[in-house]
Amino acid sequence: MSILRPFLSRIVRQGRLTVIDPDGGEEYFGSTAPGFPDVTIRFTSRKGMRRIILDPRLGAAEAFMDGEMRIERGDIMELITLIRANTPWDRGAKLKDKTAAGEAVDWVKTRINSINRRSRSRANVAHHYDIGNDLYRLFLDSDMQYSCAYWPRVDMTLEEAQAAKKAHIAAKLALAPGQRILDIGCGWGGMAITLAKLADVEVLGITLSQEQLALARERAAAAGVADRVSFELIDYRDLAARDAGRFDRIVSVGMFEHVGARNFETFFRAAANLMTANGVMLLHTIGRFGKPGATDAFTRKYIFPGGYIPSLSETLAASEKSRLIVTDVETLRLHYALTLREWYARTLAHEEEIVRMMGDRFFRMWTFYLAGATSAFESGGMGNYQIQFARSRHALPLTRDYMAAAEQGYGG
Repeated sequence: MSILRPFLSRIVRQGRLTVIDPDGGEEYFGSTAPGFPDVTIRFTSRKGMRRIILDPRLGAAEAFMDGEMRIERGDIMELITLIRANTPWDRGAKLKDKTAAGEAVDWVKTRINSINRRSRSRANVAHHYDIGNDLYRLFLDSDMQYSCAYWPRVDMTLEEAQAAKKAHIAAKLALAPGQRILDIGCGWGGMAITLAKLADVEVLGITLSQEQLALARERAAAAGVADRVSFELIDYRDLAARDAGRFDRIVSVGMFEHVGARNFETFFRAAANLMTANGVMLLHTIGRFGKPGATDAFTRKYIFPGGYIPSLSETLAASEKSRLIVTDVETLRLHYALTLREWYARTLAHEEEIVRMMGDRFFRMWTFYLAGATSAFESGGMGNYQIQFARSRHALPLTRDYMAAAEQGYGG
C-alpha cells in the first residue's frame, strides 16, 4: 500500500484514478462514472509522493512541475477536475488536506503576505504581469482581457465573450458624454480604450506594471483615442492623494484580488475620495462563496504573491466604512470557468512557443495554475462578483432598466 492510499481513498469515489509508483506497482481509486475523468499518474520518485502527503496542493504542483509526477492518461486539467469534482463546495464537501492548525497557519500567512505596502505591491505585480506581454498574447483574446469573460451564450468565442463583458460593465457605469473615468488596474488598456470608443468620455488607466503600461499606450495611439485615453504608472493610494474628487466613474476589473485583505478599507476610502459627489464605481472581482478564507501556498508562492480572494461579506463590510452605497450586485457563477477552459486550451495549443520562451517547468506550472483555477470555479468555492457602488442615492436611475438598454446599444 502506497503512502498516498489513505489520502486518495477518502477523496476519489467517482471517476477513476490509477497511481503507478516508482517501482511500477499500481493502485486504483474510485470507479468509472459518467462525467468524471479517468486519469493515470506515474511517480518517478518517492520524494514526489512524500511532497503530496506533506502539503497536497503545493506538493502536487511542485511534483508535477519537477517531473516527479507524470500524467500518462488524461492531463493536469482532468486530474484536478477529478479531485475537485469529488469534493464540490456547493454540496457541503471539502477537500480536507490540512489540519485545523494547518488552516490557521495558512490564515496567518495570507494576512501577513497581503499587507501590500506600495513597494511590495509593485514587486508582486511585476512577479505576475512583467514576465512578458508575448506570453499573454498566446492565450488571451485579441484584446488581451485577463479577467472573467461574460457568456450570455456558451457557444460564443472567447473574443465575443470578452467583448460582451466590456459592454456589460460599460452599461452598469451609466456613461454620459464628458465624464471622466478612472480604470484602476487597467491591464493592457482594453477596457479604457473600449469605454472611450463607446462613449464620448475621457479615461485614465492606472497600473503598476511597466510591461502593461507601455503596451497600453501603444494600443491607445493605434486605436486613435490617445487624445482621450491616457495611462499612468501609479498606485491607487497615491492617485487618491493627488486627484481627489476628479472622476465621475471608476471601473476596476480583476484588480481587487491584489489589494490584500489588510487594505480593503484603504481601497474603498481611496475610491470614494477619487469620485465626484455623484460618482459611480463598478468593481469586478473574483470572490469566495461563503465565509472568508486563506490563499493556498501554491498561489502565494508561484502565481499571485500578496493576493487574496475576498468573500462578499468582507468586500461589502469594507466599503461601508467609506459610506459607499451598494446599488447593484451580480454573481457570475460559471463564467470564469468557461473563460479559463478557453485560456487552458490556447495554452496547450501554444506549448512549443511557451516552452521555448519560458521553459518546461514554467509551462507545467502555468497549466497547473489554469487547471486549478478552472476547478475552483466549477466545483470549488470561487465565483465572480460585479458590485456597483454610488456615493449618492440619486446618482443612478430608479430601476435597472437602463443597464439592459445601454448594453443592447453597445452590442452586448
